[in-house]
Amino acid sequence: MRKSFVVATIAALFIFSGCSQKEPEVDMTKTTAPVESSGEMVETSADNGVNSVVGSEEVSDITALPEDARNAKIKALEAKAQKIYFDFDKYNIRADQQENLDADAELFKSDIAKDLTIKIEGNCDEWGTDEYNYALGLKRAKSVRDALSVKGIDKNRMVMVSYGESNPVCTEHTKECWAKNRRVEFELLP
Repeated sequence: MRKSFVVATIAALFIFSGCSQKEPEVDMTKTTAPVESSGEMVETSADNGVNSVVGSEEVSDITALPEDARNAKIKALEAKAQKIYFDFDKYNIRADQQENLDADAELFKSDIAKDLTIKIEGNCDEWGTDEYNYALGLKRAKSVRDALSVKGIDKNRMVMVSYGESNPVCTEHTKECWAKNRRVEFELLP
């Protein structure tokens, strides 16, 4: 009896130790969920200062620059990106934000930004539960991603994140302040 218990224990140890595998690392910056999108293509031709980001230098591949220069150019591009604001408890893009969205699409299609990943960050005001605001922030990011896709930006270049109410730009308890927190911002990643 004791001998069979020892044999079974040793066999179990071999089986479980042999099955141990390191979980594959998933690069979340490159994954997207399939989403159905409807809308029409909108062509815009405004430069919006995109080419002035690089100054007098012609740079076609920002990723080929030295790290310091690349980071400086990425920050300069991010500074030109427009925030997209939303109404209370809504995730559809307002008509008055279309101009900002058009400018962002042109910026992201520019030669200097074409190889960068676009991180779309959804944010909310402090009203609602944490869970609700995280979901709403993700819906806002998704709505902007879909709109940028319609304007010609490849969905594989875009990743979405929701910060819910945890990333406010204004902390006063006023309607004006809450309106500033209902937004989508962009971060560019090499």
